[in-house]
Amino acid sequence: MGAVTSGSFLWLLLVVGYYGCLGCLEDERVGLLNLKASINHPNGTALSSWGGDIIVADCCRWEHVTCDNKTNRVTQLSLSSIRDQNLGYWSLNASLLLPFHQLQILDLSENELTGFQGLLRLKKLRVLDVGRNDLTTIPVLSALPSLKGRYLSKLVVLDLKDNSLMGSVPSIIGTLNRLKSLSLGYNNLNDSLSIEGLCKLSDLEELDISGNGIDGNLPPCFNNLTSLRTLDLSRNNFKGTIPSSLFSSLKLLQYISLSHNSFEGSFDFTSLFNLSKLEVFELGGDNKNLKVETENSTSQHPLFQLRVFRLFECVLKGESRVIPSFLSNQYELRVVDLRNNGIIGDIPTWLLVNNSKLESFSLSGNQLRGPLAFELNAKHAYMRHFDISSNLIQGEIPPDIGSILPNLQALNMSRNALHGNFPTSIGDMKSLVVLDLSNNNLSGLLPQHLLRGCILLRFLILSNNNFDGNFPAESNLTSLLYLFLDNNSFSGKISHGLLKSSTLEMLDLGKNSFSGQIPDWIGNFPRLISVVLSKNHLEGVMPTGFCKLGKLQLLDLSSNKVGMSIPPCFNLSNMRFLYLQSNELTGDIPNVLSGLPSLFILDLKDNKFWGTIPPWIGSLKSLRVLLLRGNELHGSIPFDLYRLRSIRMMDLSHNNFSGSIPPCLNNLSFGALDRMFLTTAGPEFGLDYSVETYSYESRIYVNPFFIEVQRALSNEGAKVDFTTKWRFESYEGKVLPIMSGMDLSWNNLTGSIPPELGDLSEIHSINLSGNHLTGSIPETFSNFKAIESLDLSHNMLIGQIPPRMIELNNLEVFTVAYNDLSGKLPERKAQFATFEKSSYEGNPLLCGLPLNRSCSPARAALKTPTANSDNEEKESWEVSFLWSFGGSFGVAFLGIIAFLYFNSYYREILFYFIAKNLTFLQL
Repeated sequence: MGAVTSGSFLWLLLVVGYYGCLGCLEDERVGLLNLKASINHPNGTALSSWGGDIIVADCCRWEHVTCDNKTNRVTQLSLSSIRDQNLGYWSLNASLLLPFHQLQILDLSENELTGFQGLLRLKKLRVLDVGRNDLTTIPVLSALPSLKGRYLSKLVVLDLKDNSLMGSVPSIIGTLNRLKSLSLGYNNLNDSLSIEGLCKLSDLEELDISGNGIDGNLPPCFNNLTSLRTLDLSRNNFKGTIPSSLFSSLKLLQYISLSHNSFEGSFDFTSLFNLSKLEVFELGGDNKNLKVETENSTSQHPLFQLRVFRLFECVLKGESRVIPSFLSNQYELRVVDLRNNGIIGDIPTWLLVNNSKLESFSLSGNQLRGPLAFELNAKHAYMRHFDISSNLIQGEIPPDIGSILPNLQALNMSRNALHGNFPTSIGDMKSLVVLDLSNNNLSGLLPQHLLRGCILLRFLILSNNNFDGNFPAESNLTSLLYLFLDNNSFSGKISHGLLKSSTLEMLDLGKNSFSGQIPDWIGNFPRLISVVLSKNHLEGVMPTGFCKLGKLQLLDLSSNKVGMSIPPCFNLSNMRFLYLQSNELTGDIPNVLSGLPSLFILDLKDNKFWGTIPPWIGSLKSLRVLLLRGNELHGSIPFDLYRLRSIRMMDLSHNNFSGSIPPCLNNLSFGALDRMFLTTAGPEFGLDYSVETYSYESRIYVNPFFIEVQRALSNEGAKVDFTTKWRFESYEGKVLPIMSGMDLSWNNLTGSIPPELGDLSEIHSINLSGNHLTGSIPETFSNFKAIESLDLSHNMLIGQIPPRMIELNNLEVFTVAYNDLSGKLPERKAQFATFEKSSYEGNPLLCGLPLNRSCSPARAALKTPTANSDNEEKESWEVSFLWSFGGSFGVAFLGIIAFLYFNSYYREILFYFIAKNLTFLQL
């Protein structure tokens, strides 16, 4: 036993001695452990391999550490994304790096770093990457002038992108004369003058100042950066012209991005033709005052062969608006992005012929016409992304498109005029992830080959076509996340073929002819966040399967025949948009709706709910829209509504509510700017997928181009049907957060209109018609500065229309018809000059234009009726009416007697009729 122990001890001494001689230096090992402690402060667990086991005491063998093979000194620390984000922000004491005298590469990117304490005294450092942190200053460089270049003088690469730097570009950066790559992108360094300091970096090869909001012209001194290969100026606010001298001077350029600026004047691609090394060119977005010349008026051809060409959302010069002609000489393209340029003509499939390795092809949002036609026996195996959406393309989809584009990941042909059947060959696209054929005129059945073959499909969008039949029972779409079959002609029971897609998150079968009951197996999709089954022929009760959908945020069962009530087990804790209108739901408003913390829209209109509005309605703190129209609710309007401080639209019309209007409704936020609603009412749900394509590699760009396949799915955002301006309007998208209104019409409300309602100065629509409201129109209604529609008709209001209401400059619809108003109408000026007789009819005591009643002196002298003289006025009117009626009856009776006296034929007929009926009565 002792021999074994002695041998083990000897072996241990040999190991320690070996690594002590050949391993990393002790001071660096200790320095790494101190650095680890700082990164993990206060209780992180990163870099678990550092330290511990004596066998790996050699820090050169630790992960993320690289040493020199000869000196065993640490030369590289690759510590990107090491710190646990849950630990929060931190700063690094620069003295912890002092032991690493030979450190050449330091990567601390994506670590929630806010700054450095002290200076980086690293003479050998060549690469410093602190990008994607939260740095607000660069203290590491701030004192460099006083050190006369002793430290960081050999720096070649400096990456500070995606931090929180503000104001001017630190002037000290201009002294790093060996710098070859500099990334300052996506900060807030918006001082245009300070970027001129970068012109001193004569050896600079890569410059990224994108995403800073820099305002001003491009500095002319950029022409001096003759070593530049990469220049990214995108997402700023550069103005003026794009100087052609910039490209004539920088002849080594390989990458140019000018997108999302405010350039002016014109741009001609011939200014680039001498850049023989150019691979990537981007221009587009926000440059509304820049006109791009796409036709080559010279015989000159470019010296370059592009890999990436992106010209999007531009104003093309001239009426021809054609694809840039120089592209006919390009044969190495990998990415072509020509979306939203208004290009006219046929689909340029010749680009696919000339560029056999094309990976992404986007022509969406143009005015391309004609059929989609490929060359005979074509096969474009490199194509990953093909988008010709939002054009004027007609004809059928080529039946062999699956063999032409066999490796597609994203196919978008939506918003065209395509017709015919669904090509079966699409089922051969084994890599397909996104398929969008919506908004066409396609018809027929869904091919089973699609649902069996495209097993990677995540997004299937076929909305707004003429497909019929049903979803095939034999489906193998096990990866499907979003399924949109809305607004087609599908029929029958909801197919159990959906069960294979257990990962579904969004399901829209609305506006079809599905029938039967909602299947209880709807609960087998636990990831569902949105279900739309509206405008079908579904019936029966809501299944208890809904009780398993705890993540559901949107449910739309509107316009069906769903009866009974909501299952009490329904988990609505995450529900934001609930549409149950136009069904056959009965009973009290269910308690399962109480206390929902996230509910924004509750639409229960046009059902058969009875009872009163429950007191818990005020617990819906996030509610913006409450629609209870067209039920059988009764009782008074509860004061609990005043707790809905965020409400924007409320419709209680066409019920049996009684009592007075609560004055406290003035405490609600009708019309007030609601920033939270602005960010949540829009289509939060949407398609977002990235297709990886050509990779342009450099020191600051090492990632491939990711083509973002994005689309907001409008059916999945907030949508509200609300009556205003005598029309039933649908509000959604960006319009919805702006709209506000209150509709209490056609109930049995009594009493006077509370003057406090005039405090709702930002409301857009108010409808109080069809009640029994008395008293006068409050003077405070002249405070409705944003009002567009005001309906007070069919009540018993008295008095004069407040003259100051002519100040309501946004008022488009106004009616007080069928009340007891009196006096002179408001002046016909501003909006009141547009209102016709129909706005005032049924008020016999009103006078003035547009009514044909003059306000005579005698009439004008009449005292405006008040509430105290109301009964006297009515009695006088009734007496006048009775005298008028009696006189008219007498005249008519005497006229009939005279007619019978002078016409014997009709007199005999009358006597015969009377005698016959008298005989009948005698029997």
